[in-house]
Amino acid sequence: MTIPLITPEGAAETGRALAAIPSPEVSSFSLGPFTIHFYALCILAGVIAAVFWSERRWAAMGGEKGTIVDIAVPAVLLGLVGGRLYHVISDYQLYFGPGRNPVEALYIWNGGLGIWGAIPLGALAVWWMARRRGISLSKLSFAIAPTLPLAQALGRWGNYFNQELFGKPTDLPWAVHISLDYTYNANGAPRPGMQPIPGTSTEYYSYYHPTFLYESLWCLALAVLLAWLGRRYGDRLAGGRLFAVYVMGYCVGRFWIEYLRVDPAHEILGLRLNNWTSLLVFAAALAYFLWAGRRLDAFSSRVLPAGHDVGTEVFDTDPATSADSGGADSADRGGNGSPDGPESGAGATGGAGHEKGTAGRPGGTGPAPSEDG
Repeated sequence: MTIPLITPEGAAETGRALAAIPSPEVSSFSLGPFTIHFYALCILAGVIAAVFWSERRWAAMGGEKGTIVDIAVPAVLLGLVGGRLYHVISDYQLYFGPGRNPVEALYIWNGGLGIWGAIPLGALAVWWMARRRGISLSKLSFAIAPTLPLAQALGRWGNYFNQELFGKPTDLPWAVHISLDYTYNANGAPRPGMQPIPGTSTEYYSYYHPTFLYESLWCLALAVLLAWLGRRYGDRLAGGRLFAVYVMGYCVGRFWIEYLRVDPAHEILGLRLNNWTSLLVFAAALAYFLWAGRRLDAFSSRVLPAGHDVGTEVFDTDPATSADSGGADSADRGGNGSPDGPESGAGATGGAGHEKGTAGRPGGTGPAPSEDG
């Protein structure tokens, strides 16, 4: 058997450069009888950061503390299921067919989560919890929108520890070194995406574009941008429009980052499947952004669950004055409290604080909307 070789140090024209980002020596560690994977820790770090920030934004909008934590549990679980399903369906050849082990489709710790499946199923869980509590889905999406790219920025580092989903060979000084790892594949085969040097079938490029880093930085910048947009244009980005901006922003970054990747993927008309997914999802988000902009007054603004009589005075009814509000929709909107309409009165707005409840609308204690428009 001929064992493929890592390319030796050599000329830059073959893409072999001194990498600024070395290969991680380990991707997991043992804790008693358990194996802890860094991939899972990166995802967990992203979830914790997003939940913590969302809680602060939601409280600044007048919502009850603990709401986001309660919603996050089913949202994360369904998100993981959706992300894994998308990966397995779109890369079915990795798990099914001759020589494949279908049970490995369950090995989430080896990597493989598709954001295109995680966000829709996670959003379904958020919608369900919002409906049960009688609070505004559009307000929740406003609080959550900037925190999701932060979670993605941290979670992408799991690909670094797994040495996966890298880009084309490069000799740039920030290239990432990809190594043959015989614990990964006992036969010594190259990792998916490793490119052979032209003219040989036994030597492979060692240095590649760190697409995990590109996407991480893009998502961090997107999180900052969304937080600023929410603070500056909160009244115009209500009704789920800020969330639509997040989706569009991520799709733009993902399109060009996906174009750099060399891991095996299905192609349609010369573009990878995820490139087409980015285009379609961007178009859908843009259509929603334009549609919602024409009916901002039709969305619920309730941030307190139905029947909650807080019984405290208002100290800060304008989230724009709070350091963590992100510029939430502070303007009261009139309405009749119907399932598809906004709440009326000061206590029903997304910017309301905990007001003294009465038997009617103030304090957000009136009939709960079934869902947002």
